Amino acid sequence: MTEFDKDLLSMQEARTLVNQAYDAWKIWAKASQEQVDRVCAAMAEAAFAASERLGRMAHEETGYGVPAHKKLKNQFASKNVWESIKDIKTVGVIRNDTERHIVEIAWPMGVVAALTPSTNPTSTVIYKVLSAVKARDAIVIAPHPSALRCSNEATALLAQVAEQNGAPRGLISCMQNVSLPGTNELLTHKYTAVILATGGTPMVRAAHSTGKPAYGVGPGNVPVYVDRSADLEKAARYIVASKSFDCSTICATEQAVVADRPIGARLAQLMQAEGAYFTDEHQTDLLRKLLFTADGAMSTATVGKPADVLAGMAGFPVPAGTRVLVCRLQRVGKEEPLSREKLTTVLGWYDVNNWEDGCERCIELIQFGGRGHSLSIHATDEKVILAFGLEKPVFRIVVNTMSSLGAVGLTTGVMPSLTLGAGGVGGSITGDNVTTYHLFNVKRLAYELSAPPLEALSNTEPRVGPSPAEIEAVVRSVLQEILNQH
Repeated sequence: MTEFDKDLLSMQEARTLVNQAYDAWKIWAKASQEQVDRVCAAMAEAAFAASERLGRMAHEETGYGVPAHKKLKNQFASKNVWESIKDIKTVGVIRNDTERHIVEIAWPMGVVAALTPSTNPTSTVIYKVLSAVKARDAIVIAPHPSALRCSNEATALLAQVAEQNGAPRGLISCMQNVSLPGTNELLTHKYTAVILATGGTPMVRAAHSTGKPAYGVGPGNVPVYVDRSADLEKAARYIVASKSFDCSTICATEQAVVADRPIGARLAQLMQAEGAYFTDEHQTDLLRKLLFTADGAMSTATVGKPADVLAGMAGFPVPAGTRVLVCRLQRVGKEEPLSREKLTTVLGWYDVNNWEDGCERCIELIQFGGRGHSLSIHATDEKVILAFGLEKPVFRIVVNTMSSLGAVGLTTGVMPSLTLGAGGVGGSITGDNVTTYHLFNVKRLAYELSAPPLEALSNTEPRVGPSPAEIEAVVRSVLQEILNQH
């Protein structure tokens, strides 16, 4: 029996899929707006109908999160994302600015190389395929190896529906032989036009190092500040619900509560009523050792686990109905691992004297991890809310809502997306929620509005030496003198 090298197989598959995608894109780039919208609408409908099945597959394969919550994510990635982009013009003339005499024309980018995470495998596939195809791009998915089966299932469903509705074969595909060399081949292929990377820091760095245009978004470390002016009952309910949603596998989920001291005790009490369990010092130390390795990396065995499971793994009991473990902390930085992003049901807790101190503590947390990503605030004092908006080095500040759902655009007015840009401070090309707008370019016909300056129409530089006419006159004069002498 012949054995094939896995890396070579992966590299060849990447080349094949990109070549096929490029050929399909050359056809799809000529599609009408009606064709594009028909295909995307059909894909969105099919993905929504399969949301429960795909969510269950994702949970079974990865072991992360909650099946019902993954179903909701799939519904969001299909219905909400499609509703937000369906009216966007992506074909031909998309805008005619009569005042400035500029005609804007949409132009697709080409082949999108999309890296998807294990934490949100099927929902990210759905959102990226819809966004790319709406922009008249082709797309090749490179899934996380631990979510290979469910990612391929989601991709195959969308590809089948797209082809049934007139899209060319090869427009949408997913790698089945995944390896680092294969993924690198996908990212660096000559026909790959743009990279759309969602995942951890190493993935994002790899995407940015290819020399290709890349939308890369990495980890968040989202603080939630609760001000003395906040609706505490609502804040407590939302924070616990958000942190426990799909066991904290959304990167915009709250990672540490920063509590205004006058309301801290009451907030803690209300959160306990919602299923939060506050650990003692010994239990907190057990969680430090469980969640993180010596070099500060998070243990994959603890990602996306329910609070009672984590407590059992750490070696201490918790009451029935516990949804979130809360650890009181004093420091931020490498000496305190629990001040990092925790993709599981563990929250940090910091007490602060006032909103100014809360502001500084939030900045510390963001600077330590999650620059440019997101922040959550519960307050009714608009002065405090605006101060946080002005001062924080993040590009999504969600107010009085669940951070996990607000930052992605389910409960707020920001663009629905599962790829959240971290801007320049976070090493990303944009601070936006990445969507169809970011996957096509715009050409501009620019008509003359005013005549050019006269200086631009003539040579205004000072003349050096005689002109041709002057030279000719001198020559004629000299010749005439010579003739007169004879």
